[in-house]
Amino acid sequence: MNELALFNDLFDGFEDDGYLMPSFNFRKAFAAPKVDVKEEKEAYLLEMDLPGKTDSDINIELDRNVLTISSQTKSEKEEKKEEKAEGKTAGKYLIKERSYSKFSRSFTLPEDVDSENLTAKVTNGVLTVTMPRKAIAAPKRIAITAA
Repeated sequence: MNELALFNDLFDGFEDDGYLMPSFNFRKAFAAPKVDVKEEKEAYLLEMDLPGKTDSDINIELDRNVLTISSQTKSEKEEKKEEKAEGKTAGKYLIKERSYSKFSRSFTLPEDVDSENLTAKVTNGVLTVTMPRKAIAAPKRIAITAA
């Protein structure tokens, strides 16, 4: 995917809806956390901002060279009933807004990633996945014999 494909994907309905102005798709723009991937000599580093998430909130899977990072957080609704405390009426929630968040991002890893030695850590709301590199076998020339 190139940079323009991502940008174009954020604007849905420019021609389909008949509007002159494109409509910005907020769900696509903000549903999944943004990622930085850095290539170093010995490894690739993937950093993803996950504010408020801990290691128990994040799921990382590797299946056939595809790394998938996902999370699902649901805040349970809590109702408080009116209770009398020392002759006073205790308050109750009229509105209690909590969020539900879910995302999943998948990345096809380069051939030179040593998938057996991936590591991940969360520090101050930033997930860092370290993907060590391995040597790739050079192309092999096959000799042709005459029959």
